[in-house]
Amino acid sequence: MALERIYNVPLRKEFMKAPKYKRAKKAVTALKQFLMKHMKSTDVKIGRRLNLAIWEKGIKNPPHHIKVNAFKDDSGIVKAELEGFDYKELTKEDKEKAAKKKPKKIEEKKEEPKEDKKKDKEEVKPEEPKKEEPKQEKAEDKKEEPKSSNSKK
Repeated sequence: MALERIYNVPLRKEFMKAPKYKRAKKAVTALKQFLMKHMKSTDVKIGRRLNLAIWEKGIKNPPHHIKVNAFKDDSGIVKAELEGFDYKELTKEDKEKAAKKKPKKIEEKKEEPKEDKKKDKEEVKPEEPKKEEPKQEKAEDKKEEPKSSNSKK
């Protein structure tokens, strides 16, 4: 017996209790608690698009409320996704592909900037800034300058 419901989850009351730098995290926990209470299950999973919708405006500004499709399967697992989208669970093959792709990209990115920095340093070394010679005033010019009349005569 699968159960499907649509909820408009109020998040503001809960995330306002947390400091600004923790608000989106608190909104996620509030969403999970809401779904645990209303779907009567302790195992709640949040979908990718729902998570992105909460974190869309950053950690300090989560949405005040969010519309959610919640599905409860026969084993008692509740899967929630943003309304209008289906909950998509990654298969083992997808997880393995994602794990293989990530380290390669990180290694490539780390190597490229190091090479660029070396090239920049080599280009900068041959160029030397020009030194300007300080202007020397003649002794005559100093004598001709009018003295300020700060002292009384």
